[in-house]
Amino acid sequence: MTPPFSDLAGLRALLHELPAPDAAAFAAAQARNAQLTKPAGALGRLEELAIWYAGWRGTPRPRLERPQVAIFAGNHGVVARGVSAFPAEVTAQMVSNFEAGGAAVNQLAEAFGATMTVHSIALDRPTQDFVEGPAMTEAELIEAMAIGWMAVDPASDLLVAGEMGIGNTCSASAIALALEGGQAQDWTGRGTGVDAAGLARKSEAVAQGAARLGPDPDPIEVLRQLGGREIAAMAGAILAARHHRIPVLLDGFICCAAALVLHRAAPGALDHAVAGHQGIESGHARLLQALGKAPLLALDLRLGEGSGGALAIGVLKGALACHSGMASFAEAGVSDG
Repeated sequence: MTPPFSDLAGLRALLHELPAPDAAAFAAAQARNAQLTKPAGALGRLEELAIWYAGWRGTPRPRLERPQVAIFAGNHGVVARGVSAFPAEVTAQMVSNFEAGGAAVNQLAEAFGATMTVHSIALDRPTQDFVEGPAMTEAELIEAMAIGWMAVDPASDLLVAGEMGIGNTCSASAIALALEGGQAQDWTGRGTGVDAAGLARKSEAVAQGAARLGPDPDPIEVLRQLGGREIAAMAGAILAARHHRIPVLLDGFICCAAALVLHRAAPGALDHAVAGHQGIESGHARLLQALGKAPLLALDLRLGEGSGGALAIGVLKGALACHSGMASFAEAGVSDG
C-alpha cells in the first residue's frame, strides 16, 4: 500500500484531515453499557475502554480479533558519544532475535493472539549525530514515516508500535525536551543501564541537540532534527492507524516521544490511542502527562520493544469481552433496581 504522502506538505495535510470516531456506535455502546448486569461504573476503566474502542471500530458490540504488534528498528549516530551501555551492533542482533521469536515481545504477542511484524530501517546507515546537525534529511524522514505507514495492516483491529535502536532513549529525551521544555535531566534516564558518566554524556547531548532548535520549534522539524528512523516510523504507523480507524495502545517512553510529535503537530491526533503502561524510564510519567494519557498498567517495565503495549492487549481484550459478552438486565431476567 502506497502512503498518501510523498513530502512534508502532504504529511502536514494528513495531520489536518484526521477521521473521527463513529458517534452512533459510541452512543450505542454507552447505552449498552448502561444495561449490562452490573452496578453502574463497577468495571471502572474497562467500561471507558470498551466504549472508546467501539466508537473507533464503528460497532457497539466489538471484539478484538486481529491485533498487530509492529516493531521498528534503526540506528543512531549520537551513540558515538558514549550515551548507551551497548554498542550499535546490538540493534541488528536484537532484530534477529525478534525474527527468531526469542524476545519478550514475541512471547507477549503470542500470548494475546497478536500478529507481530519486524521492520529494519537502514541499520547500516545510522542517523547523523543530532548534536552536530539534523539527524535526518527531509527525504529520510518521509521514507521512515512511509515505512511505518505501510507496516500497518488495514485489516487489523488494534496496533501496538514498538522499537529497537541502541541510543534511542537519548533521541526520545531530546524530542521531549525540545517540545516540552524544562531541563535535560528532567527527560534523560539510564536507558539500557548506562553508568553515571554515560548519563552525564547523554544529558549533555540531549541539552545540546534540543538547544539547536530554539524555542517553540515545529514538531515535525523536531522529529527530523532529533529523531531516529524507528521513531519516525512509529509516528507514521500511529498516524496510519488513525486514518484506518484502528485503535492504538502506546508503549513506553520512546513510543510516547513519537506520539508526542503528532500530538503537538495536531491537537487530538492521539484520540484513537490509549497508554498501555507507565514504565520506569526517567521522563515517561511526565511524557504521559503531556499527552493527557493515564496508563492502563504500571509494572516497572523499561524494556521497550512494544512489550508494555503488548501486555496491555490483555486488559483491552478483557474490557471488550465483558462489554460485548455480558447479558443485559432484560436478557438475564435480573432486576436493574
